[in-house]
Amino acid sequence: MAKATKKQALGRGLSALLKDPENDIQSVSDKNADKVVGNIVELELDAIEVNPFQPRSNFNDETLKELATSIKELGVIQPITVRKTDFNKYQLVSGERRYRASKLVGLPTIPAYIRIANDQESLEMALVENIQRQDLDPIEIALSYQRLIDEIQLTQEKMSERVGKKRSTITNYLRLLRLDPIIQTGIRDGFTTMGHGRALVNIEKKEDQLALYERIVGEKLSVRETERAVQAYHGKSVSSGVKKSSGKTAAFAEPASTEITVHLSTKVTVQATEKGKGKITIPFANEEEFKRIKKLIISG
Repeated sequence: MAKATKKQALGRGLSALLKDPENDIQSVSDKNADKVVGNIVELELDAIEVNPFQPRSNFNDETLKELATSIKELGVIQPITVRKTDFNKYQLVSGERRYRASKLVGLPTIPAYIRIANDQESLEMALVENIQRQDLDPIEIALSYQRLIDEIQLTQEKMSERVGKKRSTITNYLRLLRLDPIIQTGIRDGFTTMGHGRALVNIEKKEDQLALYERIVGEKLSVRETERAVQAYHGKSVSSGVKKSSGKTAAFAEPASTEITVHLSTKVTVQATEKGKGKITIPFANEEEFKRIKKLIISG
């Protein structure tokens, strides 16, 4: 108990030091900077502004209220991190949920680690810390990785070192950004998973991605079923059965093959002459698959 009181008193003492105009610390080389930078300081919430570089865009109201209740009873256990921007002015680097929850319960101050960093360093710190969070959705993580590449010019190798993730893991997240925006929103909203997205991204055409995505949601396809559907999509042999000697193939054959392949999750070949005469070939491996395809055809 004595240790906690001493720690709080130290935080208040440093807070007073920061309010002294003669100790306006702007860099790590300034007088008394070593007493402040990296230490926990009690800062007034009104002196802190939200970080405009915050990569996180969704805050669940219910979980925020739960955190606020916890803070009201136990206090802020994990300090936030801020950077000094001006005399007694600070900007959030990380910990926006704790900051918001503290404001909800009307706390006047919050414990904070103080850093002195420029905008680029602040962005990098915010992005790297947020990537480590457990409650970010896959698209938010992917966007954070992309911002580290675009705005900090980090290579995937360097990013792997900074965030402690395998390069293949980072690549898998980044590939999700190749999905149609509707599918990305579906992943963020929980209609489908990252596993579904990793399968769908192997389909280049956005319209075909969306066609299969609608099936995933409508028929509640598993990730494995989605992977099989994608394999069937790529395994199609469009118009391969139409001999060149039979004349030109009807224009509708190729798109029809693709559409039916996606719908039935199995390789489908539509063969048709220019006059519209032809046939549809639907292979199946066993009786179980035959029954599945039959059910889909009959139900429409």
